Amino acid sequence: MIKTKRDFINKIHLIISILIVVPVAFIYGFNPDYQFNIHLNTVDEHNFFKAIMGLYIGFSALWILGIFKANYLKIALITNLIFMLGLGFGRLLSFGIDGTPTFGYIFGTFAELFLGFYGLWVLKTSN
Repeated sequence: MIKTKRDFINKIHLIISILIVVPVAFIYGFNPDYQFNIHLNTVDEHNFFKAIMGLYIGFSALWILGIFKANYLKIALITNLIFMLGLGFGRLLSFGIDGTPTFGYIFGTFAELFLGFYGLWVLKTSN
C-alpha cells in the first residue's frame, strides 16, 4: 500500500477519489434526489443511474487495485485522470450551455479537475 512519501504522493488522489466516488455511486444508484436536484420518473432513468453507479464502482475497484498492486498503478492513474478530467470538463461545458448548477456540482467540478490534473502531474513526475 503506502510505504514511502513517494507512494503517498502517487496514491493519495486515488484514495480520495475512492472515498468520494463510491458513496456518490450509491447515491446516484439508489437515492439521487438525496443530495442532488435529480428526480427520476421512468424505469429507463433509474436504469441509467444504476449503470452510472456500476461504472463508478468498477473504476473504484481498479483504483483500489492500483493502490495495493504495483502492476496496476499506472492504469489506475490513467483511468483516474481520464475519469476526473472527463467529468470536470463535461461539467464546465454544461456551465456554459446549461447554466450554473447547485453547489454540490460546482464543488465537484473543481474537485474533479484538481484530482485529474494531480493524476496527470503524478504520471509526468513518476517516470
